[in-house]
Amino acid sequence: MRVLNGANNMLLSNSEPQSLSDLLKRAEQVAGLTLGELATKAGIAVPPNFKREKGWTGQLLEVTLGASAGSKSQQDFAHLGVELKTIPIDMTGKPLETTYVCYAHLTHIAGIEWDHCNVKNKLKQVLWVPIDGRREIKPSERIIATPFLWTPNAQQEQQLRQDWEELMELIALGKIDKITARHGQYLQLRPKAANGKALTAAVGTDGTVIQTRPRGFYLRKEFTAQVLAQAFN
Repeated sequence: MRVLNGANNMLLSNSEPQSLSDLLKRAEQVAGLTLGELATKAGIAVPPNFKREKGWTGQLLEVTLGASAGSKSQQDFAHLGVELKTIPIDMTGKPLETTYVCYAHLTHIAGIEWDHCNVKNKLKQVLWVPIDGRREIKPSERIIATPFLWTPNAQQEQQLRQDWEELMELIALGKIDKITARHGQYLQLRPKAANGKALTAAVGTDGTVIQTRPRGFYLRKEFTAQVLAQAFN
């Protein structure tokens, strides 16, 4: 996968990028750097592994690119309508894991439609940052590949919408505990919590409120592999 060497003359700024071209310029400047090099420029320590720091890479990129979303329901660059997503890849450029999209609301969902849901909001325009994610490579030595801007095409959005509507219908019918990772072609619903004991409210089969594990929407690796292939041929 092609990378650009942005190590020279790189100016880090935690200020918001003022335009899409400004954001893309900053993104090009981080390509070719290792996470260690970027972290040093930002004055941030690199963890020895990501077992307890799963969100560290994304946070590093947010800081160095100037993301400022104060609310998790907004895109990372809300004023530009752009979400930032890092994606670990192998040597062939294929994703190594699913990609978290956003938290899934399990109550008070009546009347929510695709056009106004958080999944569509998060995915309508994404700045993807592929990063060497091989576990045998130390975090500090993992190289950032070329970032790219992506918007789902008509077929991709239609399938994402179909998956989302299927999952939301099951949630509304009180079948949250019947949903497995097999549901959805591009989008899936999975437990999302740092602590396996964490619980949240959801609708039960008889309409009453039950306690269940928090859920999040994730993009399947097969889908993000398609996105990467389209970007890099």
